Amino acid sequence: MSGTISSEFSKSQPSHAFPKVLLFNLVTDGHYANYLQYLIEYWQAQKLPGTLYILVLEEFIHLHQDVVNLAASDDESKKIEFVVVKPEEAILKPTSSKFNRFSRDFQELRLLHRYAQSLAVNHCLMMIADRYLIPLIFQRLNFSCAVSGICYRTSFHYTLFPNYQPTWKEKIQHFREKFVFSQVVKNPYLKSLFFLDPFAVNAINQSWNCQKSVYMPDPVKHYRDSELNLEKLKENLPVESGRKIFLLLGSIGERRGIYQLLDAIALLPDSLCEKLCLLLVGKIVDSDRELVKAKIAAISESKPVQIVTHFEFISELEVHGYFHLSDVILSPHQKHIGMSGTLVLAAATQKPVLSSNYGLMGEIVKRYGLGLAVDSTIPTEISKGLTRFLLEPESVLCDQTQMKQFAEENSTEKFAQTIFNNL
Repeated sequence: MSGTISSEFSKSQPSHAFPKVLLFNLVTDGHYANYLQYLIEYWQAQKLPGTLYILVLEEFIHLHQDVVNLAASDDESKKIEFVVVKPEEAILKPTSSKFNRFSRDFQELRLLHRYAQSLAVNHCLMMIADRYLIPLIFQRLNFSCAVSGICYRTSFHYTLFPNYQPTWKEKIQHFREKFVFSQVVKNPYLKSLFFLDPFAVNAINQSWNCQKSVYMPDPVKHYRDSELNLEKLKENLPVESGRKIFLLLGSIGERRGIYQLLDAIALLPDSLCEKLCLLLVGKIVDSDRELVKAKIAAISESKPVQIVTHFEFISELEVHGYFHLSDVILSPHQKHIGMSGTLVLAAATQKPVLSSNYGLMGEIVKRYGLGLAVDSTIPTEISKGLTRFLLEPESVLCDQTQMKQFAEENSTEKFAQTIFNNL
């Protein structure tokens, strides 16, 4: 039955009567629901033949009903079906420790293997392949179909970037990655590994003389101003007149660089603090909650800066609204590996970024003129970047033509087209 939510396997058709694709996604948070949405919309718009299965946990159905409803609106000519992992199979290892996380990765890959066989699919796409690369090497599973996956955290090629000096821990990580990729590309069932990092694609294909790595755009959806209801959002933001809005949006915690950012603001002279509004949007990481709130209170008392907070999960539509209303987008991640959708969305809304200069993020900011890239582990460097944005015109600090080009390269259609063309 088209558009249904099923916990039973479908065996009504011969294995290869029509193309059957299985999207494997056992996470409920992050951007993965949006990725699934774009793939469903493309499948429907292009009227692709066959069946698209999406394997999820029950929790996903409750949290992302809007995405599930897309499949429910489908018809028999473009069959899409959400398949829920059976309750007895959904008892997975907790992720409270690294060992449990590692064990769960093997457990989840075996789950994918069972459902791929039972659904008789032609191709499986792992929405987070990073977790399953080692299991693919050591867990000898005979898949009845081709397997592909999306990788997000690859860093061994960062040594090719100017001024990159790896620590001994990073060198060990690079060695580990090289070993994993050298082995996983030999897997006979592996068709494609998709990367948001074009430099990783070149490094892997050249290093191991293969064509299994494919560059994948980081998709950003475009909304009309009328859809964003900007006037209402602006009315609800108590931003004082004459202040520039610096937005930090996402999971507010140590990894996002919130402490270094607040310390940087504390270093600014009062004359610049009077021009700045820091807008913090998103949930605070539980382990950082009390300290972050205490630091915000202390800075608000000692400096004439305005700090506006909205510590709640917000919808994709609201995310776009906040980007549109801000002047500068902050991305002071702490040695983040991989891409950040923040950069793409900032480019799409023509907003300059103050970003970490580490790895891929720093390289993308520089190559596309997206704004300033600084050492975000050092508050004084962030403070210098804030100062420049407060005193210099944006036209000097970013290249809007290149920003537009970067955004266009990362459309939702190009993302989905790349995926389905390489399965």
